[in-house]
Amino acid sequence: MSLLFSPIRLRGTELRNRLWIAPMCQYSCEAGDGVPGDWHLVHLSALARGGAGLVLTEAAAVSPEGRISPQDAGVWDDAQEAAWTRIVQVVHDLGGTIGVQLAHAGRKASTRRPWDRPQGSVPASEGGWTAVAPSAVAYPGYAEPEALTEQAVATVVEDFAAATARSVRAGFDVLEVHAAHGYLLHQFLSPLSNTRDDAWGGPLEHRARLLLDVVRAVRAEAGDRPVLVRLSGTDWTEGGWTIEDTAVVSRWAREAGADLIDVSSGGNVPARIATGPGYQVPLAGRVRDAGLVASAVGLITEAEQAEQVLAEGRADAVMIARAALRDPNTPLHWQQRLDGAAPWPAQYERAAV
Repeated sequence: MSLLFSPIRLRGTELRNRLWIAPMCQYSCEAGDGVPGDWHLVHLSALARGGAGLVLTEAAAVSPEGRISPQDAGVWDDAQEAAWTRIVQVVHDLGGTIGVQLAHAGRKASTRRPWDRPQGSVPASEGGWTAVAPSAVAYPGYAEPEALTEQAVATVVEDFAAATARSVRAGFDVLEVHAAHGYLLHQFLSPLSNTRDDAWGGPLEHRARLLLDVVRAVRAEAGDRPVLVRLSGTDWTEGGWTIEDTAVVSRWAREAGADLIDVSSGGNVPARIATGPGYQVPLAGRVRDAGLVASAVGLITEAEQAEQVLAEGRADAVMIARAALRDPNTPLHWQQRLDGAAPWPAQYERAAV
């Protein structure tokens, strides 16, 4: 058996393989109420049926103001919880394991979907709202956010805890805390977006305080379910968040209750990034070298490439995204290629080539 398709246990959950589906925003709650619908059901169930060891949802906002766009999914009320329960059950019926990514967009909230024009912040007259952030520093091209008060920071932690409780009731197997891609928790971590001079800003241990409080709150509600933390390994910008910072904070996150660090990069400020096959894998390797369990993501598009990442000890699991959008059965194809056979659904065995 290949390493890629060998099982891995995280806390109380055994995942059938190490090829996972990364969170991918769908911006498809058309009513603007955060309730996932048929699109999300078909999208996620197809990915689960395709053989992935874990399917992660898109960023699910822990509060209305935490949405990236008005069409984002959420997990802050009863209607959303009920809708997720239906989706989780279908994924389970297909033999899949599903996790929810808990998120708050911070200063990148209330923005238009990628395919809407013009791009930028959504005004209140069109259903938008005032974004919040660690500091009143706008992401370039977006409206200026309001700096969170200390009480409002504490409320963010409470929102993550409440969203975790709802996710557990909905039946999710895994919880992921989104602290990457320039969203709220990443904004607190990076000195480029956090200019506070109180207990939430300044030295690294202060900038990491909100993330660690959130991880502890999620861990307390998660029971024996694994808790993942997605971090951007670097801001790719001088004076910003670095891979050395990531390694330190990853260890602190593990002490707070995280079971795996999902390593991505960028998103907090516009940056010139030299992309290419597996360009973020060395960041995951640096976190793993620091003694953490880590996953790698970023232009991993071939079975042999993914297997090599694991064989070289640069990650414990591999996440794919666009490859799975192109073909939800990518995990089955890759297992067929690496192991000579794959657990195709009986209805699809005639296509197992």
